[in-house]
Amino acid sequence: MTMQTIVQTIARTLDQEMSQDERVVVMGEDVGKRGGVFLATENLFDKYGPDRVIDTPLSEAAIIGAAVGMAVHGMRPVAEIQFADYVYPGFDQLVSQAAKLRYRSGGQFSAPMVVRMPAGGGVGGGHHHSQNPESHFVHTAGLKVVYPSTPIDTRGLLRTAIRDEDPVVFMEPKRLYRAVKEEIPEDDDTLIPLGQARVRREGDDVVLVSYGGSMGETLKAADELERQDVSAHVIDLRSLMPWDRSTVLEAVARVGRVVLVSEAPRSLGFMSEVSATITEQVLDSLLAPPMRVTGFDIPYPFAYDREYLPGPNRILAAVQQVLDY
Repeated sequence: MTMQTIVQTIARTLDQEMSQDERVVVMGEDVGKRGGVFLATENLFDKYGPDRVIDTPLSEAAIIGAAVGMAVHGMRPVAEIQFADYVYPGFDQLVSQAAKLRYRSGGQFSAPMVVRMPAGGGVGGGHHHSQNPESHFVHTAGLKVVYPSTPIDTRGLLRTAIRDEDPVVFMEPKRLYRAVKEEIPEDDDTLIPLGQARVRREGDDVVLVSYGGSMGETLKAADELERQDVSAHVIDLRSLMPWDRSTVLEAVARVGRVVLVSEAPRSLGFMSEVSATITEQVLDSLLAPPMRVTGFDIPYPFAYDREYLPGPNRILAAVQQVLDY
């Protein structure tokens, strides 16, 4: 067993997948000798060389476009976008090409590729280094979207994503890169299915649903609720497309109260979809309307990012509202 952070887990998983499958290549800006802006590809260049760890030009369109072409021709590219905020120049390649290949070809071709992107705020990065664009990709048919919050989940989900036959957007909560450690077995080869949520703690009074960078604050809120004799059932979605409707709906139907936490902007954010599904499917079980705690519909602020993020106090206030309803 070794203690690993999320970013260490990414590097180790990439190493193991590359060692087992020569079709797996890593590409992106400074992923080679530098090891990536966050060192998620550290040491891979020395081990696998420039043909499999490819430093690219500063062009996200070229990175994703090249990955699409490589995937169609039998490779398993893992492309890194330095920050999720920079993905937009490559947006067309991702949503118009990668996502559509299986459908355009009548199933003859697909694009088995992963696009990794560090996302989210809380690192003082301002509006060009802190955004959460997951809703764009969840809204695009043909893409799968993953957003873990722990090293173990990152490991199992990244392995599954690399082996998937279709394109996967793999979002990584960069403020948790080195903030969370877990013991991971040396010989662990677990595959976590995409679309399977994880219950982080059992509870009976309110359901808290979150993912990615907001999971830490959600668990802190659950700890405080426990001190107040309120039992929180906490669900980490881990995967947003597909997402685990049954785990969420069963918990909400049992408990009757739910608070949905995401740092992405509020309007048309992913939690709006979760809220609508709950309302459609288990309305008669609800003891209070679903409550969302999210970021705001503004450009991500540089000076007040901690106020922008849904911290424990905002989550506790929402829980109080559903308890008092």
